[in-house]
Amino acid sequence: MIKRKENERRVLIVDDELDILELLELALLRMGLEASRSKSVKGAIELLGKHHFDLCLTDMRLPDGEGLELVEYIGKQHPSLPVAVITAHGSLDNAIAALKAGAFDYLAKPVSLDQLRSLIKSALTLPKATSAEPGGLQGNSQAMTQVREMIEKLARSQAPVYIRGESGSGKELAARLIHEKSARRDKPFIAVNCGAIPENLMESEFFGYRKGAFTGAEQDQEGFFQAADGGTLFLDEVADLPLLMQVKLLRAIQEKKVRRLGSSQEEAVNVRIISATHQSLSECVEKGRLRHDLYYRLNVIALRMPPLREMREDIPLLAHAILDRISAGMGYCEISAEALHALSQYDFPGNVRELENILERAAALCSDNLITLEDLQLEPGEGEDSVVEGELPLQDYLDRVEKEAILDALGKTRFNRTAAAKLLGVTFRALRYRMERLGIK
Repeated sequence: MIKRKENERRVLIVDDELDILELLELALLRMGLEASRSKSVKGAIELLGKHHFDLCLTDMRLPDGEGLELVEYIGKQHPSLPVAVITAHGSLDNAIAALKAGAFDYLAKPVSLDQLRSLIKSALTLPKATSAEPGGLQGNSQAMTQVREMIEKLARSQAPVYIRGESGSGKELAARLIHEKSARRDKPFIAVNCGAIPENLMESEFFGYRKGAFTGAEQDQEGFFQAADGGTLFLDEVADLPLLMQVKLLRAIQEKKVRRLGSSQEEAVNVRIISATHQSLSECVEKGRLRHDLYYRLNVIALRMPPLREMREDIPLLAHAILDRISAGMGYCEISAEALHALSQYDFPGNVRELENILERAAALCSDNLITLEDLQLEPGEGEDSVVEGELPLQDYLDRVEKEAILDALGKTRFNRTAAAKLLGVTFRALRYRMERLGIK
């Protein structure tokens, strides 16, 4: 008989099947944990009022109600207590509903002891809820504040997350933050661009292969799932996966097992899936490009990354933060009030990534370490002032004037670019960049 120790962490297990209760309790005791049993929702609520618990494991079907009721009760009355659900094999719809209601994770019957131990370890190492911190997502707008708060909540769950947002809006950064704030933070974060993998290599890249599985397979190789074991697998542009691969991905998510090419055995993997795309997943389903059942498994909890035009008040803060980073490698650089105002009015179809590119280019072009409106070279668009000179758009007009000035300086210096740069008051590198952009040979 295994003796219980004092001052141990306690787990509440709720199930009306005696053999399940005994199996779970024995597994918990072998892990050095104390267990309390209940066979009903009512009994579990009574125990929650008497003792402090570090984890709750509950069946979905109970004599006096549903496990989902207990999940919702704990979410309201004991928000810091992680709760996982146990669902019958083939009843994953209930598990998905529980995850959406706030459950930490789920186990399918028959309960795998390896998966049980992995789940318990993850739950007991969950970070305590903290106030939202920038952590790489800067901005004081309401939209960005809501994103940071949502990331804090998602970090305390094992539920699959779907991040939607336009290109350049920070989807991968948000995924990394969810991972870094979660119990999986000490395990790998593997990012995969699903649209960049050749279709004939997808299965071996995702699931690995055994030596001799195909020509050129000279040794065993793990796939993305094995590499991310214990951590997070981020599937960017997941809607680009071909339909056959979607079927295999769905099975891996549901069964939490994968089979390498050339192997007859499946291996368990403990991976949290975070997916993202700049497309609308629901539209991809309607067009037949994404399986409905895979969509249902991926889109358990959605996080929307707002485009930069929806948080214009954050643009000055972001611009200064980017310039501080650029200055570390290029030297101190400032931005004029006029240029900062223009950035705040620009629509940024490429979002934060475009803002970074604009400022990096401007820092290379500017004179006297000051970025002006002309250095930004913004494309005319909605929200941006468009000046017409001689019936030319502003950028075309500025390009023409700049080209004439460079050609004039080159003519005066007999095409000595170093001397021409000095005459124009710019660096040699900035002059070379401008000549290439304007097509000056």
